[in-house]
Amino acid sequence: MSTLPTADRGELACPHCGDAVPEAGLFCCHGCELAYAMVQDAGLADYYARREVSAPRPVPLTGAWDAVTVRVRDDGQAEASLCVDGLRCSSCTWVVEHLLERTEGVSEARVSYATGRTRVVFDPATTSLHGLAERIAGLGYAPRPVDAPEGRDELLSRLGIAAFCTANLMLLSASLYVGWFDGMEVRFQTLFRWGSLALATPIALYAAAPFFQGAWQGLRARTIGMDVPIALAVAVLYGHGVAQTLRGAEGYLDSLGMLVTLLLVGRVLERRGRRAAAEASAAIASALPTSARRRTATGVEEVPASELSRGDVIEVGSGQELPADGRVLQGEGQVQMSLLTGESAPVAVGQGAEVVAGALLLDGSLIVTVDRGGDETVAMQMAEAVRDATTRPVPPDRIEAMAPWFTGVTVGLAGLAGLGWGLTAGLEAGLQVAVATLVVACPCALGLSGPLSMAAGLGAVARRGVLLRDGRQLLALGEVERLALDKTGTVTVGQPAVRGGSDEVVRLAAALERSSHHPVALALLAEARLRGLVVPLAHDVREVAGVGIEGVVEGRALRLRQGGPGAVVLEEGATSVGLIRLGDAPREDARAAVAMLQRAGLQLTLLSGDHTSVTEAIGGWVGVDEALGGLHPDDKAAWLQAHDAAFVGDGLNDGPALASARVGLSMHTGVTSSLLLADGVVTQPALRPVVAAIAGARATADALRSNTRRALLYNTVAIGAAMAGLVNPLVAAVLMPLSSAWIIAGALSVPRRMERLEASWTSS
Repeated sequence: MSTLPTADRGELACPHCGDAVPEAGLFCCHGCELAYAMVQDAGLADYYARREVSAPRPVPLTGAWDAVTVRVRDDGQAEASLCVDGLRCSSCTWVVEHLLERTEGVSEARVSYATGRTRVVFDPATTSLHGLAERIAGLGYAPRPVDAPEGRDELLSRLGIAAFCTANLMLLSASLYVGWFDGMEVRFQTLFRWGSLALATPIALYAAAPFFQGAWQGLRARTIGMDVPIALAVAVLYGHGVAQTLRGAEGYLDSLGMLVTLLLVGRVLERRGRRAAAEASAAIASALPTSARRRTATGVEEVPASELSRGDVIEVGSGQELPADGRVLQGEGQVQMSLLTGESAPVAVGQGAEVVAGALLLDGSLIVTVDRGGDETVAMQMAEAVRDATTRPVPPDRIEAMAPWFTGVTVGLAGLAGLGWGLTAGLEAGLQVAVATLVVACPCALGLSGPLSMAAGLGAVARRGVLLRDGRQLLALGEVERLALDKTGTVTVGQPAVRGGSDEVVRLAAALERSSHHPVALALLAEARLRGLVVPLAHDVREVAGVGIEGVVEGRALRLRQGGPGAVVLEEGATSVGLIRLGDAPREDARAAVAMLQRAGLQLTLLSGDHTSVTEAIGGWVGVDEALGGLHPDDKAAWLQAHDAAFVGDGLNDGPALASARVGLSMHTGVTSSLLLADGVVTQPALRPVVAAIAGARATADALRSNTRRALLYNTVAIGAAMAGLVNPLVAAVLMPLSSAWIIAGALSVPRRMERLEASWTSS
């Protein structure tokens, strides 16, 4: 640092925590010196320039870190969660997250400013969770295990003191005001005035301390924060009250009490608003079962759901939630997916059907092969996406840059108004106008508009079946004008389906395929169930890979083999019994989803590496604007870059397209590489969630624009009225938190806006 902030009485301030430095020293203590060196060594010197408040002093590490659960992933990396207390601004989050990421052995770190919850992935052979916690504590923040109790809530304590003193202040003030009309002895007036001052003192000196601390720390860092006008208002009101009490006049200290109490209530409500997404995330995670019944060579064992891994076979009974994502190996039943989709209607599942963690099995019993367990399940990915909404608020920079400018202008206007009224109507009138102007214009809630809107939008979209990485993708999705769809596995189901064949041929062929898991077998069995056919038992069944299957059905020796492109033939000896045509059928909702997207103003293009004739046939049936076939992966990527389009795909060859698209969405059935390259995942085997994602993205952008207009309107009217003397400090103290609630309500209106958009696209 080229210059150091100056502390009280001309002393130098510690460059880390801002406290006074002893003579012949640069830091207030050895701990701050080590913390400063730690930040510099990690290449994070920008922290001291961008922070809004000074860092806390380093604290000793506490907590039983050896007992914290650390999950070892398949790649050998360890993953753990902890909480960090003491984060006071976005730069605190920034420095903790970047310090962890630049620690040897750490591959990923995510810190949520809203909750302090931190997720870290590290190499256990290089570092440990205890060592990482020590680095955090060395900066002055307080790490603790997730299940450890939080410290005393200082903000609620201050609110309690303020509310108690204000209630009694109001009683004393009411008595004084009544005395104006009925008369009151001087000794009682004096008692009530000094009693009011005694009650106002803990409000000003203790309850309002966070505002003074925030203002002072901001000024030390050469920034005008949002606490400056509040601190000025409290100081002026309290000083005015003391002077008036000494003079034997009314000090209106009840206004001070109401001001601080309402501001603290607003802060508590705002803090709860920031935690809304994290609470939703916890609700999703807590709804998942904690144990599972896993099959072993010797029987069935009860194991923690977090220990399930790919390939495990589990049993699920009626009335139980599924503990992992997987595919039904045996059994039938109906599952309710309301946790993930919001739909209460049950869905029938049988052999080969995909099921997800959190789904409730209403009846029947299932044996399931696990595909994804623990944090890799769709439900946990959804929980992580919702939690990250507050971890990655977008776009924060514009709002944060506005706050100092806005506050500086407000302080200037308040000073001018106070001076003008003081010269024309007296000192007391000038003070009242200045205080009212400072209080009514607080922009605190404006800073919450972006994060809350993003949290609401990402959460609403996730509940409808699309998980996006962060708010940047959400906003970008709302701006796209063209959307490209992959054909196989996206617009179509990606698996063969029976397109033609007599009932008798389908019945006999399904009998041969009854015990097979081949895609053709699944298609034949599904068609037999759809037609209501009774499938007989087959004997002496023998499957020859790549050739076909043969066996005895109802005494007849039958064989099912390839019968040319898109067909299988059933034979009895050398005689053909019949032909069954197969094809990749469009998804059931594809046509309706395409129509809704077109009503939303999007141009839709179908991209495929399949033959042009096949692609155009599917495109014509679902109703897209354009269908392009015979494309190589690089051709798709080039087309997307040229048209700045979003893309939905799922195959191995869709990787370049997903990476090149403005926003790339992968179907959850896609290969791992496509899931990793995508900006988001469609968690349901349908296109309808894509419609919901577009609606949610546009609703979020609309909410952000609406809140900007609301803030400008409120501040223009409120500041103007206060400067004109039409708003006293008490009314200003009521209006300020109400304005915050107005903006927060706008941010939380995203789901309703989303529903209205979808309804208009359905009916138009």
